[in-house]
Amino acid sequence: MAMVSEGPRARTPERWHRGRVLGHPGEQQNMSQPDLEELAEIELRRDEEKAAALSIARKPLVVPTPGQDPTLSVNHPFYDVARHGILQVAGEDRFGRRVITFSCCRMPPSHELNHRRLLEYLKHTLDQYVESDYTIVYFHYGLNSRNKPSLGWLQSTYKEFDRRYKKNLKALYVVHPTNFIKVLWTVFKPLISHKFGRKVIYFNYLSELREHLKYGQLIVPPEVLRYDEKLRNLHRGQVPAPAKTPPPRPPLPTQQFGVSLQYLKDKNQGELIPPVLRFTVTYLREKGLRTEGLFRRSASVHTIREIQRLYNQGKPVNFDDYGDVHIPAVILKTFLRELPQPLLTFTAYEQILGITSVESSLRVTRCHQILQSLPEHNYAVLSYLMGFLHEVSRESIFNKMNSSNLACVFGLNLIWPSQGASSLSALVPMNLFTELLIEYYEMVFSTQEARGGLGAGAVEAGERSGPVSRGRTPRRPGLAPRASAAPDGARETPLVLEASR
Repeated sequence: MAMVSEGPRARTPERWHRGRVLGHPGEQQNMSQPDLEELAEIELRRDEEKAAALSIARKPLVVPTPGQDPTLSVNHPFYDVARHGILQVAGEDRFGRRVITFSCCRMPPSHELNHRRLLEYLKHTLDQYVESDYTIVYFHYGLNSRNKPSLGWLQSTYKEFDRRYKKNLKALYVVHPTNFIKVLWTVFKPLISHKFGRKVIYFNYLSELREHLKYGQLIVPPEVLRYDEKLRNLHRGQVPAPAKTPPPRPPLPTQQFGVSLQYLKDKNQGELIPPVLRFTVTYLREKGLRTEGLFRRSASVHTIREIQRLYNQGKPVNFDDYGDVHIPAVILKTFLRELPQPLLTFTAYEQILGITSVESSLRVTRCHQILQSLPEHNYAVLSYLMGFLHEVSRESIFNKMNSSNLACVFGLNLIWPSQGASSLSALVPMNLFTELLIEYYEMVFSTQEARGGLGAGAVEAGERSGPVSRGRTPRRPGLAPRASAAPDGARETPLVLEASR
């Protein structure tokens, strides 16, 4: 592959232009649109010839059936496009930004895919995340003369993405670029600002993504994996071996990140609410409730790592020293994301995905039922967190973070599958479930802590007096009661849970 001559380091477009793969800058500047179309076609055919030489020519696309992804309904408004799996939401990067992947090898021949619908689906997906910082990973392998959109379509598509799509896109990673990208860059150069151009980074090999993303969460098509392996074998000796991961070290006694809730409880005198969660919530409640875009913004990875180190070493952290209320917000999300198991547990994953199949008037009841199966500790921490997020949503006139917006931010931080990453279609029920927990907090957590004064604020105030009791759920048809006793003097208050969204 031509780019190998420069080594496997990441490249911005400007640096890549200086490499041999692009030749001399400006050599295609005077080409007409038809000439560029023809050049693009030639380059794509060369790509196909190279793939054939590597014995990894793209196999005929197998379109997934509805049964292969239980979370993708045939009633999905973009089912005709979504079924191909071209777009996926694949967890978060090292900065806590949502990652969206685009896989060219999943694109069927052009006559089988309405590209206008593809654009609408792309915008429909991005609309859920453009108010927050996000990252796109573009897997170029698999784009060929049969499935590529026209350059004219690509130009008009770029123009349709206004500033709100581009502003919060913090990185566009192009994996396995070829000379076809040269043509695209020539076409788009008059349209692309220098600032946006700096967000585009090129990677020759998948391994180069590891320092930027949580690679294990990426949904990489098998075709791309095979292609990457063939490239590595072909250029063995020119590619530095990936760094070996050092063996894990035992956590410090004061460790706060990356350890279980039980570990934190044991090391913090039996307190159920982890110190990091308690401190960040307290700070944000006092100084961040009316901050616009709270939880949507990312922060310097160096700053976040520094704060994590302080917490893990048992040292005090003063968020005022950093002068940015978004930093404790990122710390809170990072704490949840780095738990060994999701707060909502692996066991509840499939139950949560089924929330969309429940009649809307019964969804709050179903959420309540699912939470009753959580371990007591997880339930207490979740109730504390959701109580706070409910407070945040009540200030949405100032912070623009209603329960729906908060759910988009926190859904993937509360629940994920035990293997791989959540599919794009799984985000709908995950976010809906989270939204219901926030919006109907008092109904979902219909226990003495919600009705008798032990909500998010009361948990914090009462932590020093002993463990948080979940209280007793009133007996209702179809709901099994919890066995724990109500606090002394508390009065049980029946709740109607069948609230309609």
